[in-house]
Amino acid sequence: MSSEWIDVTITLENGMVHWEGDPEVKIFRHFELGVNDIPCNLTKIEMSAHTATHMDAMCHFVKDGIGMDEMPLEATIGTCRVIAMDVKDQIMPADLEGLHLQRGERIIFKTRNTTASWEMAPTFDKNFVSISEAAGQILADAGVMTVGVDYLSIGGWDKDGVEVHQVMLGAGIWVIEGLWLKDIEPGNYEMICLPLKIKGADGAPCRALLRPL
Repeated sequence: MSSEWIDVTITLENGMVHWEGDPEVKIFRHFELGVNDIPCNLTKIEMSAHTATHMDAMCHFVKDGIGMDEMPLEATIGTCRVIAMDVKDQIMPADLEGLHLQRGERIIFKTRNTTASWEMAPTFDKNFVSISEAAGQILADAGVMTVGVDYLSIGGWDKDGVEVHQVMLGAGIWVIEGLWLKDIEPGNYEMICLPLKIKGADGAPCRALLRPL
């Protein structure tokens, strides 16, 4: 495997897959160079803060929780562990056995989502692999600092969606959602993932990079 940085960010594009019910993704040229003597291109973006590769802040599901602009940089800069999860539906407590989770650790779960949900599904996939509330509680109790997943939510479409967010964000876990992990093997990596610094925001798009250790 290359020792170079690997971009694990989903590219933002007009009309892309987004969480059902959220605003549609609209990215287009508001001004176009050369049209009516306009001297530059200017892109307009309309979308949810929880689109493609993004992060959740505590205030997303926690009353009076802190916003994206208050995230400590060490939450997403440093070593992390990518763990493969061969599950069909939800990550359950039994799937976390033997992982020896550490306080302050950064964890990324690689599931079938990268290929089955991102790559193969042209529309929002309601059957993506998610984290159960009970597994989220184990991560919270272990004091894990950051958790990343490879689709649009840690919680399922119709199972534990609110509950697992409340448990994990309520415990102070910073959440990265929508990672692209197709070329990533399980193991230890250096990570850089920086969300946009939006005052008081419940989430923000981010650029995520991994480099094998």
